[in-house]
Amino acid sequence: MSVTRDVRAGGAPPDPRQAAVELTFDDFYHAHFRGLVVQLRAYTGDLGQAQDLVQEAFCRAFATWDRVSRYDDPLAWTRRVAWNLAHNRWRRLRTARSWLLRQRETHVAGPSPDRVALEAALAALPAKQRRAVILHYLADLPINEIAAQEQVAEGTVKSWLHRGRAALAASLRETPEEAHDV
Repeated sequence: MSVTRDVRAGGAPPDPRQAAVELTFDDFYHAHFRGLVVQLRAYTGDLGQAQDLVQEAFCRAFATWDRVSRYDDPLAWTRRVAWNLAHNRWRRLRTARSWLLRQRETHVAGPSPDRVALEAALAALPAKQRRAVILHYLADLPINEIAAQEQVAEGTVKSWLHRGRAALAASLRETPEEAHDV
């Protein structure tokens, strides 16, 4: 699907805000799919789930592409949809998990490699801190864009990042014995 804004010959002079711009959904999809999957993978901890969420967000963007393509930042809209889908899925899974946990024993996982330790540390963060850390460090979004997306003040995002980094540092700190065993 191709969206083209053009100026017809013989009409009024072109408005600089409506210059000829072509934005195709295919180009948009190919340019941003991987990056969004990386962000949602870090947030959800599951690659398959992240791919499903991002794919669903792009399906919704495609369904309304005539409108979405005119936004100042279609990627921000698509990212927000993907994050909302992740949050909604998380709420449904939380309800199911709490019911299942009442039905059977809880098993504690054994020691894990560094990658799993990082995922566990991220999962231990409060959702707002985890989102801020992922958006800032994986999506390379500046603080002001995160604040706009989350609809909070920049100082709040800075606070989330500070607390998130401190919690991650405490969770991932190696003991001297672990460092010598490697």
